[in-house]
Amino acid sequence: MVPSAQAVPPVFLRLAAHAVRWRLLSELAYGDLRVRELVALVGEPQNVISYHLRLLRSAGLVAARRSSHDGRDSYYRLDLERCADTLAGAGTALHPALRLVPAPPAAAAGDAVTSSVLFVCTGNSARSPVAEALLRHRAGGRADVASAGSHPKPRTHPGAVRVLRRRYGIDIADRRPRHLDTLNGRRFDYVISLCDKVREVCPEFGDHPRRLHWSIPDPAAPGDETGQAGGPAFERAAAEIDTRIRYLLPVLTHPAGENPAEEAQS
Repeated sequence: MVPSAQAVPPVFLRLAAHAVRWRLLSELAYGDLRVRELVALVGEPQNVISYHLRLLRSAGLVAARRSSHDGRDSYYRLDLERCADTLAGAGTALHPALRLVPAPPAAAAGDAVTSSVLFVCTGNSARSPVAEALLRHRAGGRADVASAGSHPKPRTHPGAVRVLRRRYGIDIADRRPRHLDTLNGRRFDYVISLCDKVREVCPEFGDHPRRLHWSIPDPAAPGDETGQAGGPAFERAAAEIDTRIRYLLPVLTHPAGENPAEEAQS
């Protein structure tokens, strides 16, 4: 007898049920990693890691992006929206009442966002100020957020100013890029790099903050249509950063080591 469509487990469950793939999804849940880093974290040979990454990519749960710092390398990232959609669909497939709402809410009025976050990119003129502004905006002013660069530009890129103003109603026109050295002595819970180059040179900060990497292409890269202030790559970069910010917020509202999923089940 041929099983009905309902008898076949949804794709997210079929893929995530494997121990290695679950580890890969878990490691990629907060930041982007290269294959050799996943090999070290998961403890499996590179050919095994590559095989399982290929399956996750074929389902759209994981994507790869060529490193802008070293074109021979690729960063793998979790497609958070796709995972949320497929996970929600898995509940619905079992019973309509188990439908999940995939998009995480912005910080509610009663949430205490106590984490301090530093966003870093090379010039501190596009990606990192966009991330800083969006996290501050979505956290409702209850997050300690900063951004800086290893080689700051003279001014914030007009494309970053324009996309934040047009899409989110945020004005950073008066903001000026700053150097990482200006933050010496400050404590951060999270240091998040947004460009592949600065990830390699970002200094250590006191109290051992959690280091995450989001491999976001430079919207102002030379020779790209995005070098224009209204270029579409600023729209794409801001949208991707905003998605990651929305999924970061629930992490920031829970202390380190506290699992909100476990808390909800207790």
